[in-house]
Amino acid sequence: MSVRGAALLAMASQVSAFIIQFAASVILARYFIDPEDLGLFTIAFSFISLLAVLQEFGITRFVTGERELDDERIRTAFTVSLAISWSVAIGCVALAWPVSAFYEMPELRPLMLVIAASYFFVPLAIVPMALAHRKMDFVSNSMTENGVVLANATIAIWLAWRGHGAMALAWGAFAQQIARMVISQWRVGFILPFPPRLEGALPILRFGGFATLLSAFYQASARLPELLIGRLLDTAALGLFTRAFGLAAQLRLLVSGALGTVFFPAFRQLRDEGEALGPHYERVTANYCAITWPAMAGLAALATPIISMLYGERWLGAAVPLEWIAISQILFIALPLHADLPILLHEKRALLWRSGWDMVASVGLLVLGAWFSLEAAAASRVAHSFVWFVIFAPFLARTIGFHWRVMTRIWLQSALATGLAILPVWLSYVWWAPATQASFGQLTIAVLSGAALWLICLRQTRHCAYTEIHSYACSALAYFGWRQLMPAPR
Repeated sequence: MSVRGAALLAMASQVSAFIIQFAASVILARYFIDPEDLGLFTIAFSFISLLAVLQEFGITRFVTGERELDDERIRTAFTVSLAISWSVAIGCVALAWPVSAFYEMPELRPLMLVIAASYFFVPLAIVPMALAHRKMDFVSNSMTENGVVLANATIAIWLAWRGHGAMALAWGAFAQQIARMVISQWRVGFILPFPPRLEGALPILRFGGFATLLSAFYQASARLPELLIGRLLDTAALGLFTRAFGLAAQLRLLVSGALGTVFFPAFRQLRDEGEALGPHYERVTANYCAITWPAMAGLAALATPIISMLYGERWLGAAVPLEWIAISQILFIALPLHADLPILLHEKRALLWRSGWDMVASVGLLVLGAWFSLEAAAASRVAHSFVWFVIFAPFLARTIGFHWRVMTRIWLQSALATGLAILPVWLSYVWWAPATQASFGQLTIAVLSGAALWLICLRQTRHCAYTEIHSYACSALAYFGWRQLMPAPR
C-alpha cells in the first residue's frame, strides 16, 4: 500500500473511531456521568497508567523499526513483552490499596482493580499490532482501533445506563483491552511465544529500557497534571479539566493522530534507502499544520457553544479550560513526530534528556497554575507548549535536517490560513450573537465561511499542503463526476 493510500485509510479509520468515541462521550456526559464521576475515574486511570507505561517496553517501536526481523526474534520480543507486562499488571493491582488510602477515597479501590486487571491482556496485543504496523497493514490497524472504541463505548454506556457511574467507565476500559487482544490476534493468525524464547533478548532489553524511560516522561507529563488537579483542587475540577483535555485530544486524533502510524514506517523505509529526511519532514509538517491548526483554533473559538450544546449546562466550567488547552496544541503540532524520528536516527540519549526537562517544565507549570484555579492550570498548558517548542525545535532541526527558512514559511502560511478560518466565528460573535447565545445556524454559517477562506488562503499562498488536499478532493469528486468543480493548484 502506498503512503498516500495508507494515510487516506488511516484518516478514514480515525474519523469512524472518533464518531464512536465522541458520541459515547456526549451520551455519557449528558445523561449518566457527572464531573465528580469522571474525576474519580481519571484519578484511578491516571495512577494505573503511570505504572502501566512500563508494559509496552518499547516493543512496538523495536518490532516496527528493526532492520531485520525473523520469527525467532519475534518470539523473543513476545516473551520479553509477556514477562514484563504481567509483572507490571501485578504491580498495578497492588497499587489500588495505597492510592485509595492516599486520596482518602475508598471508592477508588474497585475502580483501580478493574482497570489494573485489564492490563493482563495488553501484552497479547502488543506484538500483533506492531507486526501489522511494520507491514503497513493499516486495514488490520483500522479494524483494531475501531473495534476497541466500539467495545469501550458499548459496555460503558450500558453499565452507566444501569446506574454504575464511574465503575461503568472502568469496565469500558476493561472491555477495550479485551477487544484489542482478540482483534489484533485474529488479524495475525493467533500467535503466541511458544515455546518461550529469551535468546537474543539483550538488544530488546536495551532498547526497551530507553523506550520505557522515554514513555515514563511522556506519561508523567500527561497524567501527573490530572493527579495534581485532583489533589490540589477537587474531583469535580478534575472532571472538567479531563473533559476539556479529552475533547481537544479527540479532535487532534481525528484530524492527524492516525498519520503517525503511517509516517513512522514510511520514514523507516526512507532511512533504510539512505534518503535525506529533511524535505520529507517539511512536507509532513505542512500537512499537519495546515489541517490541525485551524481545527484546534476553531475548537478554542467554539468552546463555549460546543460545551453547552453537547454536554449541557453542568459542564460549562470546562469551556475556558478547553480554550487554553486547544490553543496549546498549536505549538505541539508544529513539530510532528518529535520522538519517533530521533529514535529512528539513533539520537536516543539526546531525546531522553530533552524529554526529562520537558516533563519537569510541564509538571512545574501545572502546579503553579493549579495553585490558583482550574483556569490557571489550563492556561499553564500554553506556557508549557512554548517551553516544549524551545526544547525540541533546535534538536529536531539538527537531527532531521530541515531548513528553518522552509519551516518558518510553512508556519506563517498555516498561521495566516488559521486566522482566516476562525475570523467568521469571531465576527459572528460581534455582529450576530455572543458565544453564550450563539445558535447552531449561526455557528454553521461561520464555520463553513471559515472553511472556504481557509481553502482559498492555502491556494493563493501556494501552501504545499494544498496539493495534497487538491489530490484527495479530486479523487472524491471524480467518483461523482464533479472533478471540474475543483480549481487547479496555482
